[in-house]
Amino acid sequence: MRFILSFVFLLFLGFAFSQNSFTISGKILDQDSKLPLEAATIYFTKVSDSTVVDYSITNKYGDFNLKVKNISYPVLFKASYNGYKVYEKRFETVTKDIHFGSLELQENVASLNEIVVKSEAPPIVIKSDTLEFNASSFKVTPDANVEALLKQLPGVEIDEEGKITVNGKEVNNILVNGKPFFGKDGKVATQNLPAEIIDKIQVTDTKTKEEELSGQNASSNESTINLTIQEDKNKGLFGKATAGYGTDDRYESSLLFNYFKDTRKISVLGSSNNINSVGFSMDEIFDNMGGGRNSSIWVNDNGSFGINGMQFGGNTGITKSNMIGVNFADEWFNKKIDPNGSYYFSNAVTDNTNTTKRVNLLPTGNTISDSKSVTRNDVNAHNVSFDFEIQIDSTTTMYISPNLSKSTNKNRFTSSSTTANEDLVLLNENNVDNFTSSDNTKFQNNIYLNKKFNKKGRWGSISFKNTNSKDNTDLSTINNTIFYQSGNSNDIRNQFVYDDDKRDQYTVELGYNEPVLDSISLGVNMSYKWSNAEELKNTFDFNDFNGDYTNFNDLLSNSIFSKSSTFNSHVRLSLNKSKIRGRLSIGTDVLDYDNTALYLGQETNVVKNYIYPSVDGYFSWTLGKSKSLYSYYSYKASLPSANQLLPFENLSNPLNTIVGNENLKPEERFSFYSNFNNYDYSTRTGFFAYLGGDVTGNKIVSSTVYDNDFKAVTSYVNINRASSMYAGFSFNKSFKEGKRTFKYGFGTYLDYDFDQGLTNAELYKSRGYGISPRVNFSWMLEDLITISPSYRYNYQNTDFDNYIIEKTNFYKHTFKLETTLYWPKNIVFGSDFGYTYNSNISDGFQKDFYLWNLSLGYNFFNDQLLAKVKMYDVLDQNVNARRTVTPTAITDSENTVLQQYLMFSLTYKLQKFGAKEKKGSNFILID
Repeated sequence: MRFILSFVFLLFLGFAFSQNSFTISGKILDQDSKLPLEAATIYFTKVSDSTVVDYSITNKYGDFNLKVKNISYPVLFKASYNGYKVYEKRFETVTKDIHFGSLELQENVASLNEIVVKSEAPPIVIKSDTLEFNASSFKVTPDANVEALLKQLPGVEIDEEGKITVNGKEVNNILVNGKPFFGKDGKVATQNLPAEIIDKIQVTDTKTKEEELSGQNASSNESTINLTIQEDKNKGLFGKATAGYGTDDRYESSLLFNYFKDTRKISVLGSSNNINSVGFSMDEIFDNMGGGRNSSIWVNDNGSFGINGMQFGGNTGITKSNMIGVNFADEWFNKKIDPNGSYYFSNAVTDNTNTTKRVNLLPTGNTISDSKSVTRNDVNAHNVSFDFEIQIDSTTTMYISPNLSKSTNKNRFTSSSTTANEDLVLLNENNVDNFTSSDNTKFQNNIYLNKKFNKKGRWGSISFKNTNSKDNTDLSTINNTIFYQSGNSNDIRNQFVYDDDKRDQYTVELGYNEPVLDSISLGVNMSYKWSNAEELKNTFDFNDFNGDYTNFNDLLSNSIFSKSSTFNSHVRLSLNKSKIRGRLSIGTDVLDYDNTALYLGQETNVVKNYIYPSVDGYFSWTLGKSKSLYSYYSYKASLPSANQLLPFENLSNPLNTIVGNENLKPEERFSFYSNFNNYDYSTRTGFFAYLGGDVTGNKIVSSTVYDNDFKAVTSYVNINRASSMYAGFSFNKSFKEGKRTFKYGFGTYLDYDFDQGLTNAELYKSRGYGISPRVNFSWMLEDLITISPSYRYNYQNTDFDNYIIEKTNFYKHTFKLETTLYWPKNIVFGSDFGYTYNSNISDGFQKDFYLWNLSLGYNFFNDQLLAKVKMYDVLDQNVNARRTVTPTAITDSENTVLQQYLMFSLTYKLQKFGAKEKKGSNFILID
């Protein structure tokens, strides 16, 4: 592995620096003050067509140092700074070093109604709170999507999970012309919008809607990307449609249609496939192929994949998915109402077979559980969401964002399992045949009203939020459990179970902000949150006499009612200076908690009252145009659930009886996070470092005790402390010489955690740490080839005190090599190769595997049609074996996976835009 990486690295270096380069240097100053101008853009453009050849940015001293290779054609050297006139000088060739000395830029004081010569925008403009890239300055292939464009931008990184960062800050919001595009996460936009229609990529700090409307600074350390559409492309329609069919009856189809007319935007998307894909990764290489270079960006933390809350299955099994969605945005009544809305319908059917071996770690001796299950899950879901921003008058704005989702789920689950002791003596056996049908409805809304007063920084607000959900589940179950050692009676069930859950939550908040000094303001907030929850379970046994489920089972039926209210009042001190900003909020939470259970005709009531402080704040220090420090901290108490508190027996699981603990205390958590980021545009070098963690007091953990048949009784207890910390850094650098671009990056992630728990009522402690270094490279020869290898190593170690084992450790190697070739003309070849070795997988399961996907495409019919042949898992090596290690068990499992297939697809590209600006027009009238 080291040999491969070293060879690739040296190969890239040889290509990247094989030609002579020259240095262009100098200093940019303000003409009047003679002070240096930091982040002025220095660039060369071709005289023939104004194409940007190369560029750089001045440092904080105004110095620039740009390396270019031999230029044998006429170019213009330009120096640009926001608010200043552009400096320009022509060179017929560049064949030696050039030192300009000090260049003085004159402030642009052009008046209105003046004819101004129109020139191309510089590649990068750094404003006070916005980083702006000119899309036309960054070369991508003709059929590339926005994600491919983002990868060319300095300081922008996209990892193998699809997470986008800009100068180290994670991007959590992507807009198109200032508005969401099928959800604020923006993955549909980056994967499907063509790069050629983008004018500007604007990067700002992410603000909540409350911060945006009230004029507060962003408190988060995340970024928002706004994609602006070219003016001549903002009137017309464009889209793509793909259909493909392959071996083993694999198929895919997807459609994206967009209509733009000034402020109005209508988009329609749809998909249908059985290759474990959402269906909207319309890149030019692998389209929607699972395991391709872009597929993993859709995977959520819980293993499912989807967009805007619509779930399409999990990372196990094979899913057939169908989906259609509509997105609408506009501006009404002279921009006083700004609506945006989406509707989705989705259907997903997932089939999976699972085989699991679990070693249960107990102080009294380990047990071994083996199981096999077959699952079929069929989900239909609807989702409607809207955003309305209403400008009532010049000082008053209202924001309304309702969301309604409704789904039905039908699930068939059959399983067979056994548990034995270390001598392989059978303890119990369980066989299950379940059919579940559920209906789920959820409505959420947020209404926020902000009023600004005459004094700058003085404002008041009121907001109302609600969440209302209702879940109705019917379960038909045949569940037979046989106990072999303790003498417990066998548990034989043929039942029908009705579960009706209803939850309502409402929050009202009042806020007021008063400026104290020019840069300091004082705010007061009060909020009241109340919630009601009902969980009703009614179980009926099968009646052999009438052949129906009519015998009420009171042992497996119960009702839980929960009411809670929280009153919070806090004061907020905000600091807003040119380079330093921050916020400190200190308040009090008064919590009332009332829980009631009805079981076997007996009412159990637990009432709790708590008073806890609440503290949160952040601090941000801008050290330069792209250098900053950020810190965040918070303290919060969270209530236990009603099931954890109420002391009655829940017998629904024949192998695990659950009993609540009315003496539980709320969890108290203190969290902190700090980072430093710096991207030097003059050298195209970025560095990002971070440190964070949390300490939890009164952590709620489960306490499980097993009998001789491995039948469990579980309750909940508080432990005094648990903590975790993490830290890491990343470094990236890029070089560009002519058409050659070389990038490399490396970094590492470190984590440490201290935890406590109970197994068979005995307290244990665990201390774990991990390290995960990674390195990545990319070499691109414009319009010809891109090669991108990457490697990641992960090591985890855990030490235990008072536990059945002393320690666990494992390591994992992951190597990937992505190659794209645009040769010969109209041909696109893609290769994605991956190798994974996991020492954590037990013997009997495959520890390493290869995943290699190939694609060959041909553009024709004026590039409107793309024919493609793709092969998934060329080496037929894909597996889904994994090991999970927890303080109570070591679990090895294997699931159904997508097997090798070959697919042919055809993509049609539609573009019809309004009239473009006439050629030769080199000025605009500013009135």
